[in-house]
Amino acid sequence: MAISIDTVYQKVLALANKEQRGYITPQEFNLFANQAQNEIFEQYFYDINQFSRVHGNDIAYSDMLSVLDEKVQIFEAISLVPFVAAAFGLGSYDITGSIGDLYRINMITYVDTSVSPNPIIFEKVTEKEFVMRQGSPLTKASPLRPIYANTAGGVLTPAFISVVPSAITVSYIRKPKKVQWGYFVINDKALYDSNPLKTTNFELHPSDESELVYRILAFAGVTLQKPELIQLAGTAVGGQIQQEKR
Repeated sequence: MAISIDTVYQKVLALANKEQRGYITPQEFNLFANQAQNEIFEQYFYDINQFSRVHGNDIAYSDMLSVLDEKVQIFEAISLVPFVAAAFGLGSYDITGSIGDLYRINMITYVDTSVSPNPIIFEKVTEKEFVMRQGSPLTKASPLRPIYANTAGGVLTPAFISVVPSAITVSYIRKPKKVQWGYFVINDKALYDSNPLKTTNFELHPSDESELVYRILAFAGVTLQKPELIQLAGTAVGGQIQQEKR
């Protein structure tokens, strides 16, 4: 489902060619491409939040949420994070340290067959709620209903997790991989190199290809100081967004 970075590059060059609107170097393109991919990726979650709160045509909004969910699924991942013991009985689960591409956590679970044959889901609470619930016999967490509170830096400590297993499983949304248009130079001309060691395609949904092209064009327009390029890209992106939200 990946979007070919070379296809996007050729479309961008066709719209901003050297004779008419300036030349975009491979280095500039790679910089713009990653910025564009990150912006579209971030927009997924903004749109999910917006469509989830809008009242009206439930069928239409459900369809949009289904499309957005399909786009986000590309970035769903799972990782095992071990408990690292420290002195004086302390220790932690360093989630951000263990998961370098973490964007946001979906769910945290652990396995204890003496409690349940299925993975047990942690409930996320605030630090205040954690302290209050653990202080009351009626609301105190149990091994079957564990809780945790987010702490700074994505590190869970025994002070803010009600059960401390040897490892936890983190289901999360990862960040998109950095894209790269690989090339080699012949007679001062950059030619595409599809070698996976040099080239990395976009991970976004195929339906986002056109938006990628125009967002990259907008960045190029700023660098090349070509207002008409910025206007062309802005109009195209705006029109596409309006069409998607109909």
